[in-house]
Amino acid sequence: MQFHDHDGSHYLTYPARLDAGGAPAALSQALTERPTGAPLALHVHLPFCRQGCRFCASQRVPSRDSRQAEPYLTRLDREMVLISRLLDDLPAVQRLHWGGGAPAFLSLDQMGDLFDRLDARFGLSGARERDFSIEIDPREADVFTLRHLQALGFNRLSLGVQELDLRVQKAINRIQPRVLTESLVDEAERLGFHSLNLDLIVGLPLQTPEGFGETIDQVIAMTPARITLRRYAHLPERYRPQREIQTEDLPDAAARLAILDEARDRLDDAGYVHIGLGQFAREDDCLALALEEGRLARDLQGYTHYPPGDQIGLGIAAISRIGDTCTRNAMSLTDYEAALDASRLPAAASHRLDPVERLRRDAIEALACRHELDPAALSKTHGLDATMVLADALKRLAPLCQAGLLARHGECLRVTPDGVWGLSHLLAAFDPEASCLS
Repeated sequence: MQFHDHDGSHYLTYPARLDAGGAPAALSQALTERPTGAPLALHVHLPFCRQGCRFCASQRVPSRDSRQAEPYLTRLDREMVLISRLLDDLPAVQRLHWGGGAPAFLSLDQMGDLFDRLDARFGLSGARERDFSIEIDPREADVFTLRHLQALGFNRLSLGVQELDLRVQKAINRIQPRVLTESLVDEAERLGFHSLNLDLIVGLPLQTPEGFGETIDQVIAMTPARITLRRYAHLPERYRPQREIQTEDLPDAAARLAILDEARDRLDDAGYVHIGLGQFAREDDCLALALEEGRLARDLQGYTHYPPGDQIGLGIAAISRIGDTCTRNAMSLTDYEAALDASRLPAAASHRLDPVERLRRDAIEALACRHELDPAALSKTHGLDATMVLADALKRLAPLCQAGLLARHGECLRVTPDGVWGLSHLLAAFDPEASCLS
């Protein structure tokens, strides 16, 4: 199918392009204007990585020694202090995420110290309903790591598998035997982690439909609650590690579609529900249940069954979303350190949504989470004529309706099963500059 696609992570924030200048003041204002007692989620970006993967598009700091993370952890604590001073009557934090990089690069003592600092500055919940998640590179962790994380309070894991085909692993400089992932999956289940996600990447060098089909089968056999398919974007001019990849080794558009077809058939047969944007969940997982019940939401990490709310990002390149204000921290370690050494918030770019942008954001969320677009409901919520505000987007959606990605029910548009696989194209209709519509 022409519009067969996945991974709309670039639509987790709207608009995706933030404005330079005035970001610390914008973040400070947004924090001080928050409703008293409103819940808050925390995301900590830990950029350190011991082994360089060639597909990497993250803000990473290569290092071999976990002691080199100490200055960064000290500045993280300084950032926590600056932010916590602007907050009043914060309830216990029920949602926490550590991403990277490779958070397991830290020593067990460093992990424990960071967790304690977060608790001291913000107050972390110990309730059973908490959602404390962490991204794990299986090459950086072992069963002792998982036991330590479980003792700290983490209850959800995301393991970066990417590919199990050895030829592909060699091409991306990420040798990762299947038994390594299986041992962690087994230990996570034994320890009682309530949700496990396995990440895969489509479009890697030397990847084939047959090889990726075998990877999917092996991953399904591990019975994770969730499986995520991410798209590899080859941008060597922006990301230095990707310059090691030979362009001629990358699968072409037809091969990528064939790879996705293999994945679709296998995941459907295994009973996984396609939530959208490359996220799949077992029928009994809370994401699948939230989708069925119409209460699915998204935050800056992706889909969630929790109600949407404010989120603070800590660390380099971390994103915060407070009310209608979105900010992004400094992209370089040097700039991040310089701001905190001067006792300034390290926010480097920001944007505050105006009324029209709020309506567009909610339209995107309606398509992404409820798989429908109801202009009448949006008009009532925002006090604006949604059909008029979204006229340009509706015009761009018209050919996608004809292609079968959307079905019209009166004025309401509903995403079809094929449309769930092409959901990033539907969301791109709200962004005139989106390349995937070209």
